[in-house]
Amino acid sequence: MTQAIDWKSLGFEYIKTPYRFLAKWKDGQWNEGKLTEDNVLHISEASAALHYGQQCFEGLKAYGRKDGGINLFRPDENSKRLNRSAERLRMPEVPEALFMKAVKSVVQANRDFVPPYGTGATLYIRPLLIGVGDTIGVKPAPEFIFTVFCMPVGPYFKGGLTPTNFIVSDYDRAAPKGTGAAKVGGNYAASMLPGEEAHKHNFSDCIYLDPETHTKIEEVGSANFFGITKDNEFITPKSPSILPSITKYSLLYLAEHALGLKAIEGDVYVNELDHFVEAGACGTAAVISPIGAIQTKDAFHVFYSETEVGPVTKSLYENLTGIQCGDLPDPDSWIVDVPVED
Repeated sequence: MTQAIDWKSLGFEYIKTPYRFLAKWKDGQWNEGKLTEDNVLHISEASAALHYGQQCFEGLKAYGRKDGGINLFRPDENSKRLNRSAERLRMPEVPEALFMKAVKSVVQANRDFVPPYGTGATLYIRPLLIGVGDTIGVKPAPEFIFTVFCMPVGPYFKGGLTPTNFIVSDYDRAAPKGTGAAKVGGNYAASMLPGEEAHKHNFSDCIYLDPETHTKIEEVGSANFFGITKDNEFITPKSPSILPSITKYSLLYLAEHALGLKAIEGDVYVNELDHFVEAGACGTAAVISPIGAIQTKDAFHVFYSETEVGPVTKSLYENLTGIQCGDLPDPDSWIVDVPVED
């Protein structure tokens, strides 16, 4: 039986659910892992994750279907991205079989917290890999913990599919040849100050430019950027400093195959915003958040509208969420069914 939660009023906040998965790596191998009810990680004070940021994470969602079933959306891509991040930070690979076992078991164990179909809420799943054990030098940790927990969430940006405004930041999100393409905590810690400054000026978040030239859009807060041109092009930035968003690559596919747009991954110059008639931010947490306007140093550029969603953005959202919730056909084995056990 589903919990007595007001699903439609959920924000993007932590909620303790009953079960999470925990596995440990030691002496060169992972143990089989298990579900636990303990939401506190017990680690050494000398853990590399605490001192040197040797940690990475993922984010994916489980979606309630109309028939009562549960879908995962492209979890294999989350597994691959976690391992790319782990390789960058010298952490052991989490085998895809272990990753999938952890995610599925957590969803099944917390199935009462999967929001029902049609509520607009989802079950957010957070895999986390951290370096632990007794070490004080700057070197890879001797042991590692892989854990997965979950919680029901609403929209990441308030208002959901409602346009909001963003401001270009003077801060850099990531360094050239740094960890911008890895999903590591340090990238997000560095974004908190510019994010707060954006909020103080009544913007949803800030937009980061490329760190080398400060001329090209890279990311929108913790999400990817996309724009729609008057010539029916779907354009999203390409850079080695950008986190490779699973949602972004799904939208590139849908823009071309479902909407007939020309899908482009390339440069997006901040002084050429007038090329776009619509714009948005996208990611697992954000899904699609329409961008009403962007404040640059020199101008306030409004796209389709500050109050209404553009037709292409709306169509992309409907196609993406329709696939995720099982209302539209699965394009290419994107959907993984989670058996609901009694």
